[in-house]
Amino acid sequence: MSTESTTTITTTAPAAAGPSSRVRIQLTTRHRDIELPPENTGPILVSTDLRRYQLSTLVNRLLDNEKPTPFEFLINGQFLRNSIDDFLTANGISAETTLTIEYVRALIPPLHLASFEHDDWISSVDVLSEGSAAGQWAGSGAVSSGHERILSGSYDGLPRVWSTSAEVLAVSSSAADGGHTSSVKAAKFLSPSQIVSSGLDRMVKIWRYTEPSDRTSSATMTPSLDLYGHKSSVDSLAVHQPTSRILSASADHTVGLWSTRKSDAPEADNTLIPSSNKRRKISGPSKSTPARGPLSLLAAHSAPVSAVIFAPADATVAHSASWDHTLRTWDLPTATCVDVRTTAQPLLSLAALPALTLLATGTSARHVTLVDPRASATTIAALTLRGHTNAVVALAPDPNSAYGLVSGSHDGTCRIWDVRSVRSAGGIGGEGQVGESVYSIEREAAKGGRRVAGEGVKVFGVVWDAAVGIVSAGEDKRVQINK
Repeated sequence: MSTESTTTITTTAPAAAGPSSRVRIQLTTRHRDIELPPENTGPILVSTDLRRYQLSTLVNRLLDNEKPTPFEFLINGQFLRNSIDDFLTANGISAETTLTIEYVRALIPPLHLASFEHDDWISSVDVLSEGSAAGQWAGSGAVSSGHERILSGSYDGLPRVWSTSAEVLAVSSSAADGGHTSSVKAAKFLSPSQIVSSGLDRMVKIWRYTEPSDRTSSATMTPSLDLYGHKSSVDSLAVHQPTSRILSASADHTVGLWSTRKSDAPEADNTLIPSSNKRRKISGPSKSTPARGPLSLLAAHSAPVSAVIFAPADATVAHSASWDHTLRTWDLPTATCVDVRTTAQPLLSLAALPALTLLATGTSARHVTLVDPRASATTIAALTLRGHTNAVVALAPDPNSAYGLVSGSHDGTCRIWDVRSVRSAGGIGGEGQVGESVYSIEREAAKGGRRVAGEGVKVFGVVWDAAVGIVSAGEDKRVQINK
């Protein structure tokens, strides 16, 4: 009869009120570069008083690291936030069980790298890099390391392209030369040479972006296609370059589906084209921008549509979030709403966590709700992330983790979340557990002073890029980079 060999480890732990019990643990990781030798993974007999710090010390000792690496620990898919004993008690697990504990590198607090100043509020930001969607669609080598670009959309009506060293590379045409006639609310890179923007002027605009290879002259942004169909502000955009499609979310309660190719798009409704644009068309072709209409306008929401995205696994499917409390799923080829999820609050932002088949929605109730959009889902809210003190108006997934995301709020902060970081809800709203943020990023403009509810520093837009970092912008008229 064989017996299982168990290693007993002595570690420094806080003194307990009484004799502590012990539990066998098996250590594992998914990262090859920090794997323990098989003989060191366990089972290891440790005190149930141990917390994250003592377990991190243990793993560093077993790895024989000269310079300690901070680790986080997961049991049954949840981060260990108290002692092992507290976790066993909270989850009804016997100390006789051999616990499998996964360790991962702890997330390092993001540092402020730079801020780019504008003359007006900044509504949205996007990044062009090798790992961004537009960079990947363009193919290998289209965007080289060190040549990443940042796009900002401002309330002054001008999209701008920046280098990561705070140099303005290009500013869009003014209203007199075919640009936006009012504030820009959304801006996205479609490709390294195309940009899409929209705003209060009810128009979706495609720009041709040209950057000279020799840098002897300035980069340029020139309008190439104007898209008309909405009857109110266009507040959010999603793009999918492989299918030449754009989605727009509007305060007129509709979602617009558009083609980036003039030849594919229908004629625009002449009554929606401003008279100034019509005069430019008559004055001569040199100042004329072609105008086209939508492939379809998706109508089912009963209040402004705040955000829209393409489904990560299928670009013929879209998801939209609205002030009417609903998250809707659309079949784009048939322009049909195929699913509705009704929540308790107005929804203000939207992002996908594809590996978890979840959608994150930011709410007016100051939290982020994770929704399972699949028809087979039995509950609407899979998890609620709490911590913000004002409306959550921007969301972006972590490019380095399937479990992470960043949120931007009118409270003047961005919060970093890992959906495995949860705590007891304490009876809030009848929830068993809620997610808690890992880190909070303040606006540099707010440091040294107390701001009530984010006054003067509200965050309006955020994007998370593997190369550039977390890029956010808002009421303080600054694009801020943290990494």
